[in-house]
Amino acid sequence: MKTNTFTSRSAHLHRATAVCILFFAALLANAQTNMAGRIYKHDNILADELNEQLKEVDKKIKDARQEAISKAEKKKGRKLNEKELKELDKHLEEAVQMAQAMKTGMKTAVIVEFKDEKNLVMQADMKISEDALKAAGVSWLKRKAIKAALAIAPKSQKSTYVVQGNRIIMDDGEEKDTMTLSNDGRFLSGKLDEKQKFKLTRVK
Repeated sequence: MKTNTFTSRSAHLHRATAVCILFFAALLANAQTNMAGRIYKHDNILADELNEQLKEVDKKIKDARQEAISKAEKKKGRKLNEKELKELDKHLEEAVQMAQAMKTGMKTAVIVEFKDEKNLVMQADMKISEDALKAAGVSWLKRKAIKAALAIAPKSQKSTYVVQGNRIIMDDGEEKDTMTLSNDGRFLSGKLDEKQKFKLTRVK
């Protein structure tokens, strides 16, 4: 039986093309997952969350005011006078100022540095100003305890890591944690706890 030369050449071409695609895909995957030497950071991971909280405060402040007035009038059995309304507004303004103080007074900087293909160091530096703690109503004794705890808290942690797709799986010897790399490699996302998320930007 005579072999069709065109069909044979076409099959070889398809196989060669498939091999080339797999080869370049492997190269691309290797380039994307080579994390050695990269540094990702964020100067204050709390900023975004606190900004969102302040937006919520601004949205709800009118409703909160009306609700507070209704409760006070129901309790007193009469309409509030001008002096009482000013006192209520003063308390609401203090709550807003407290949120603002916490926003400007709390800072947590996070840096993740990939030392080589297996090891990384995560640094987290948390600072809280005395004014922010005072604004939050924290007593002198508790303020001293918080500052003392922050002073002795470890600011860096070494871990080994492996790359699986866009996931960076870290292991510090006690537990594992996962961060996610954006498709373009510019951002690294993770969680400090169940609620607190962070997003770091590549700087090197």
